[in-house]
Amino acid sequence: MPRLKLIFAGAIAFAVLVPAPALAAAGACGVSDYSYAGIQGPRRAHGVRATLTPISAPHVFAGHVAAWVGLGWAGAGPDGQDEWIQAGMASEAGEKAAHVYYEIVKPGAPYTYVELGEVSPGESHRLSVLELGNRPGWWRVWVDGKPAIDPLFLPGSHGAWEPVATAESWNGGVGACNQLQFRFEQVSWARKAGGWWQQLTGGYLFADPGYQVVRRSSTTFLSLSRIFG
Repeated sequence: MPRLKLIFAGAIAFAVLVPAPALAAAGACGVSDYSYAGIQGPRRAHGVRATLTPISAPHVFAGHVAAWVGLGWAGAGPDGQDEWIQAGMASEAGEKAAHVYYEIVKPGAPYTYVELGEVSPGESHRLSVLELGNRPGWWRVWVDGKPAIDPLFLPGSHGAWEPVATAESWNGGVGACNQLQFRFEQVSWARKAGGWWQQLTGGYLFADPGYQVVRRSSTTFLSLSRIFG
């Protein structure tokens, strides 16, 4: 069970202190700094995409919650350096709405996190991360069928990473049990660079304590806090 491949750094990196009722009990939601609920593809791929929808307004007591599609992970780059690319929706503590964003971590380059606009509960967007055809190791983020970034080179990434579609909660370093509700629809992965897309029907489902994945169809699932289950 390749858990280390799921330990991405979070979408946002700051903490907010919270009152005691928001803290998680031992063995429950919020004990781990980062918690995940989603799916990882069974083989290495050249892209991943899904239609993401925040089902409800966020309840983020500390840190953040996010839902994203992406490839790469902590230690995935050359010489064990961190390297990944992802696109998703995120909410920080105290926010009443989520934001569409993309995040890029590249060896030897500054961390990149860019918000592209606010998204309301029930609002859907098609988010994709795809390697370019005939340009090994060059990637783009797409939002609703339009490129969000110029082509970006990620060393060592060609054919190296499994696709991931997941929700994420960061507890802010204070054990907060953040609540989340996201829907992932038409989850697909690219078997070739340039976009030979196939439904992501197999793979490894994972859910940390306090969170769950609920299948709605072969390519649709919900990532939920158990309080909503």
